[in-house]
Amino acid sequence: MSYVLPPLLYSYDALEPYIDTRTMEIHYTKHHQAYIDNLNNALSSYPALQAERLAKLLTNLDEVPAAIRTAVRNHGGGHANHTLFWSIMKPHAGGNPKGLIAQEIAKTWTTLQNFQEQFNTAAKGVFGSGWAWLVVDATGKLAIISLPNQDSPLMHGMQPIMGLDVWEHAYYLEYQNRRPDYIAAWWSVINWDQVEENYRAITQ
Repeated sequence: MSYVLPPLLYSYDALEPYIDTRTMEIHYTKHHQAYIDNLNNALSSYPALQAERLAKLLTNLDEVPAAIRTAVRNHGGGHANHTLFWSIMKPHAGGNPKGLIAQEIAKTWTTLQNFQEQFNTAAKGVFGSGWAWLVVDATGKLAIISLPNQDSPLMHGMQPIMGLDVWEHAYYLEYQNRRPDYIAAWWSVINWDQVEENYRAITQ
């Protein structure tokens, strides 16, 4: 089966003023759709791989034929990353996490402020295009990492539960070269309920 663009659960203007309407529309309908189209094209001659879950392909990239491995890495990663990205944002959100994820953040970083500062540092420090991630590592602990381009934490043996896209296409229309302003604004749309759900799905 071919991959398809997942439904967006809010309107393009729902995250205003933190993420502008035009950026959301272009990001979702053009950039994400392009990753899906290119991934489907790469897999079109490999029906057995098309039947696999994307997470399995990304976790086992070395088993993907060399002829399409880069395409699966870039475009499969782009599809997986953006699918998670849309789900962990919602209008009238932000605030403080609750539940298990709040407990684990406190256990690992002591305070939410410490966690956010370290996450922001990771996001600001991406050179060029990439992502900042909150992941569950191979030992089951939370970690903050950054990865280039559309690399997924799955490629590195980690499970993503929250990620921030810091490619310029994610913010340039509104923030131009002010990536730190975009990062700061993003915390106002973070969907902590979904982050909690992602964490529970991995650890329970």
